[in-house]
Amino acid sequence: MATERFTLDPGTRALLRDLGISLARVLRRAHLPAGVFAHGPVTMTAEEYYRFWAALDDEAADPDLAVRIGRALSVEVFNPPIFAALCSADLRTAAERIAAFKPLIGPVGLDVTAGRAGLTIAVHWPDGPPPPPLLTGAELAFWAALARIGTRHEVHPTRVTMRRPPRPTPATSAYFGTPISEGAADTVTFSTEDAARPFLTEDEALWTFFAPELRRRLSELEASATTTDRVRAALHELLPAGRSSINAVAAQLLTSPRTLQRQLRTEGTSYQAVLGDTREKLARRYLADRSLPTSQVAYLLAYDDTNSFYRAFRRWTGTTPEAARTGQQLTSA
Repeated sequence: MATERFTLDPGTRALLRDLGISLARVLRRAHLPAGVFAHGPVTMTAEEYYRFWAALDDEAADPDLAVRIGRALSVEVFNPPIFAALCSADLRTAAERIAAFKPLIGPVGLDVTAGRAGLTIAVHWPDGPPPPPLLTGAELAFWAALARIGTRHEVHPTRVTMRRPPRPTPATSAYFGTPISEGAADTVTFSTEDAARPFLTEDEALWTFFAPELRRRLSELEASATTTDRVRAALHELLPAGRSSINAVAAQLLTSPRTLQRQLRTEGTSYQAVLGDTREKLARRYLADRSLPTSQVAYLLAYDDTNSFYRAFRRWTGTTPEAARTGQQLTSA
C-alpha cells in the first residue's frame, strides 16, 4: 500500500474553504507539511491520503460531512479527468471514462456495470487498511453530484451500499434519496433512465481536446506499472466485451503474446494465472450484486456458457455461485 500514490488536487483548498474548514488545522492533525499545496497537485502515499481524510473528518466533527462535500462540489474543484468526463453524453459514458482514467487521480479501482438493475459503480481500494469512512462516503456522494451537475436534474441513486456504513442521518438519506445499506462492496446504483439522462454539459469537441493528453499521462503512468497490473487492467476492459484471449490483451497493450508471456514469467506468473485471478475477483464482486443473474455474471467474465463459469467458480472456491451468495462467502477485491 505504501508504494501507491493518491493525488490531492489543488481544488481541495477551495472545497475546504467553501465548507468553512481550516486546511491548516487539517494538515496539522494529519501530520502533513503546512506548505503541501504550495507547488500545485500534491502526491501522497495511500497512508498519507487516508490520514488527511481522517483528519478532515475529525476537524469537522460532522456526521453529514460527506453529504456537505457532495453538495459543495462544483466544476471549479474538479481535476482534468473529471472535468473532461462532464463532456460526455450521459452518466454511463462519464462513469466509463472516469473509470478508464481513474489511475490519474489515485489507486482507486472502479467497476462500471450496466444491467437490468441500472448502472452500478463499485469503488475498490488498495490492499491494506480500509479507507476512512468519510473518504468512502465522499466518493459515493461524488457520483450523485456529477449526475446532477451534468443533467441539471435532482438525480438520486436507487441504491447505495458501503462495507462500513455510517449511522443513518436525515441529511444523508435526503441527499442520496435512499438509506446507505451494508454490502460486500462500496457501490452506488442509478436507474437505467437516469444513467441515460442527457448531460447538458456534453461537448464532444472538448472531450476530443482533452482525451489525447489524458491518454498520454495514463500511458506514462502505466509504463511504470508491472506487466501483471497492465494485463489485469486490460482484462477489466476486455472481459465484458467477451474477449479473454492473450492475443486480445497483447493487442490492447501493443505487444506480442510471446513478449507478454515472457514478461509475466519474469514476474513469476503467467497469463492464465492472471486471467483466472482477475475472473475470480470480478466474479465475487458481481455476485455480491444480487440483481445480476449468474448467467449475466458468466457473460461479463467472457465465458462461453454458464456451465464453464460454474466449473471455474467451483475450482476457485469449492462451492457454487448460488451457495456462495446464500452463505455470503463473497468479498470485494
